[in-house]
Amino acid sequence: MPSDFDDLLSGNLLLGALRLPDQALLKPHLELREYRRGDVLFDAGEDVGHITFPLGQCVAALLIGLQDGRAVETATVGREGAVGGVVSQGSLPAFSRAVVQIPGSVLRIEAAVLQQIKQTSPGLRNMMTRYSDCLLAQVLQSVACNASHTIEARCARWLLGLQDRLGSDVLPVTHEVLAELLGVQRSYLTRTLRTLQQQGLIQVRRGRIIIQSRSAVEAAACECHGAVKRHFETVLGAVYNSSGTLVSLRPTPAGDKQMCQAV
Repeated sequence: MPSDFDDLLSGNLLLGALRLPDQALLKPHLELREYRRGDVLFDAGEDVGHITFPLGQCVAALLIGLQDGRAVETATVGREGAVGGVVSQGSLPAFSRAVVQIPGSVLRIEAAVLQQIKQTSPGLRNMMTRYSDCLLAQVLQSVACNASHTIEARCARWLLGLQDRLGSDVLPVTHEVLAELLGVQRSYLTRTLRTLQQQGLIQVRRGRIIIQSRSAVEAAACECHGAVKRHFETVLGAVYNSSGTLVSLRPTPAGDKQMCQAV
């Protein structure tokens, strides 16, 4: 186990917000892994044997594959959360595919082991249940967004979500990846990004997109980003700084006071 393991835990908001006794229960079972862009954490139909906690700027997407070969994003998970059956009773088959979009480090734990630990820790169990509710809210809002909003508004929403997770104006995402996540052709996305750039919202560079004005992108986005963000704040206690970046977790007034500590 690395000597700076406590620093690794703080790289994920869920793990970093746990009480020290709960962190001590998890530490012996957590495994540090490195992933590249495009690595698959699990595929649809496979048993989810591990729960994965992205660290730092690592970001994964949950994708639903369609018969025409497209794969559409239903949720994005970074350092604010976890990937896998966080409230399941051990291993269960996955409905979606989980793919790493921004490379980096993760901590992971066997699903069966996490389930055993949750039985002894009400705080950990409470936090995972609350996070599962927030993840479901993100999926449900994504369904409504894809059905109702323009590609420009959806693109702006996705860029805001990625900026929240990375804490940077420079987003290392390609046209190809973004088009796949939004479920549109690359040529269509290129026109959309050109429109946003002409409006002064972003700069498009090779392999990256630069946010020029956070407030302008927020104005161009649909209400979906704000709705999910408010739900995180209410249910899980995610705290955002003035730029909109996730910075820590705090207990919610109605929650288990033993659930987490400010970081």
